[in-house]
Amino acid sequence: MRNKEMLLIPGPTPVVDSIYDAMASETWSHTDPRFVKIYKHTIDQTREIFNTDGEVFVVAGSGTIGMEMAIVNTIAEGEKLLVVSQGYFGDRFIKLGQAFGIQVDVLQSEWGQQVSPEEIDKKLSEGHYKAVTVTHADTSTGVRIDLEAVVPVIKKHGALVIVDGVCATTAMDEDMSKEYGGAGNTVDIVLTGSQKAIGVPPGIALVAFNQKALDARAAMERVQAYYCDIYNWIPVMHDPSKYFATPAVNLVYALEEGLRIVMEEGLDTRIRRHKAFGRAVRQSLAVYGMKAIASEEVAAPTLSCILYPEGVDDGKFRAAMAEKGTVLSGSLAHLAGKAFRIGHMGNTTADMLEKAVMQIGETLNEMGHQVDISKAQNVFAKEVNQLTV
Repeated sequence: MRNKEMLLIPGPTPVVDSIYDAMASETWSHTDPRFVKIYKHTIDQTREIFNTDGEVFVVAGSGTIGMEMAIVNTIAEGEKLLVVSQGYFGDRFIKLGQAFGIQVDVLQSEWGQQVSPEEIDKKLSEGHYKAVTVTHADTSTGVRIDLEAVVPVIKKHGALVIVDGVCATTAMDEDMSKEYGGAGNTVDIVLTGSQKAIGVPPGIALVAFNQKALDARAAMERVQAYYCDIYNWIPVMHDPSKYFATPAVNLVYALEEGLRIVMEEGLDTRIRRHKAFGRAVRQSLAVYGMKAIASEEVAAPTLSCILYPEGVDDGKFRAAMAEKGTVLSGSLAHLAGKAFRIGHMGNTTADMLEKAVMQIGETLNEMGHQVDISKAQNVFAKEVNQLTV
């Protein structure tokens, strides 16, 4: 990669040269038949990624646009939404729902923990909820939701399942044709952004609706949106030569290449790789006395939130890592200064992550915390080698 730094944060993630090259191509008109062909191919790739026979939307914007699109097209003002939150980004659905007059209730876990299916079942039994939002991998905590466990519970109560896949899509199982835990237990909406596990620069939201979610939109006379109204986008998704709002032309080039890379690797292989990378990073850093706030049973394969050993200054540590060429992210809310976040997704490689583990050990040693770098590297290699077994 031509990148001068290793960007190991929870997103954006490292971009490979072929994606840069695609993005640097000449900007064509959004109505040029050559661009229309690329946009149509990207829409088809998105449909394949989510494995849905519903509608997919590839639009300019961040993952937040995807969140808003999911909410406003399925839940009317005054209807009830249950937010299942396992961190900061799950909580974002609260204000989002409230902004549109939706009645929002919340189930929040302690950071580092999952909300249990039993808690969700109990809450849903208390009243009719139109939909439930779940964050597949919360970017603030590195905690994943178990779709196999929670989708059947939500479906039992007749609610729509809205999956925030911003930090999960193409690295975790999000098959919209899959029945999770029994017949009919499918997810209804998945949303994501271009800049995380897909490995493309920020700026495109990808959203998929199944037929049940589309039926929810059809039952609404109007929605409190213009740009996010899927009825304004469906004609464009069927025929990208039509115009509603100007697409991010060069980012679409990049996304087409990014999704090509994803499909060339294969989703199953890619999911296994992310699991191995996540375990390798967490287990090797544990050698240094650095503990992930999420246990292996609930940890996401895409990023980890790592607690510092006693006495490590967060600002000095991450500044020293940046001087070595590796960019890590600070933690949020009450964990600020107590932990850092490291991304291990998308186009990151085993070599990059092993180098980061070595640099983290070097930095700790420089700060007076003596650690065994060789042991950590051996642990990392052992975990990654599981990919070839």
